[in-house]
Amino acid sequence: MSVQPSISFIGSGNLAWHLAPALDNNGYSVREVYSQTPSHAEALADRLYNAEAKESLDFSTSTSRIFIVAISDSVIETIAQEIVLPDGALLIHTSGSMPVEILNYAAAAATGVFYPLQSFSKNKKAEFKGLPIFVESADDDAEELLFEMGRALGGNIQKISSEQRAALHVAATFASNFTNHMLLVADQLTQKHDLSFGWLKPLIRETIEKSLSLGPFEAQTGPAKRGDLPVLDKHLEILRDDERLSDIYRIVSQHILDTHEPD
Repeated sequence: MSVQPSISFIGSGNLAWHLAPALDNNGYSVREVYSQTPSHAEALADRLYNAEAKESLDFSTSTSRIFIVAISDSVIETIAQEIVLPDGALLIHTSGSMPVEILNYAAAAATGVFYPLQSFSKNKKAEFKGLPIFVESADDDAEELLFEMGRALGGNIQKISSEQRAALHVAATFASNFTNHMLLVADQLTQKHDLSFGWLKPLIRETIEKSLSLGPFEAQTGPAKRGDLPVLDKHLEILRDDERLSDIYRIVSQHILDTHEPD
């Protein structure tokens, strides 16, 4: 059985918090963790078998082969400019929206992308088995290393370009981040009117399950889909004291109206 290459992490946020232990438990020894906040690097290193927290981006004497940049998009370019890597290093990032070329500032033997399509939170257990993981590299050997790493996690590995990955990230933002924010709006509305958000939970579950089983177009219901303008006007009256929320309601409702012919 071949020995998997060692790994170092640059970043200790939500993704790194789950990905580093998952790799550590599946044959990839995570040796080092760097974070701009040293205490965060120490906290992640404590979750691993044999890792140490680093206080600088000088990895010149590191025994790792793969260096995973799992940080905010706005910092990736700076990290690529400042990191010092050993010979033969593969430098990858985990961003959904940034191109692989942003790593070209670094003196790496090869660069790539390893993007798990999931929302990660530190206080909720993450599962990589069956998860779509998207990889990219111009180097064939590096690409195979990324595929092997994804397979070790049990992921559903796909190869896509930076342009496709950026479009997928936009779609994921609508599907996940915007959906969650709409649930927050619903929660705030129920609180404002002395109602229970819990009453909406069966509806939320049914909506998501139906959308996944029937497809979002067929699953759409509601007054905008029906073209029920009096109900839309009544809802806007309830929202009259919140101009921004009224604008959101109006724009989304109009988009639904434009997408679906009223029954």
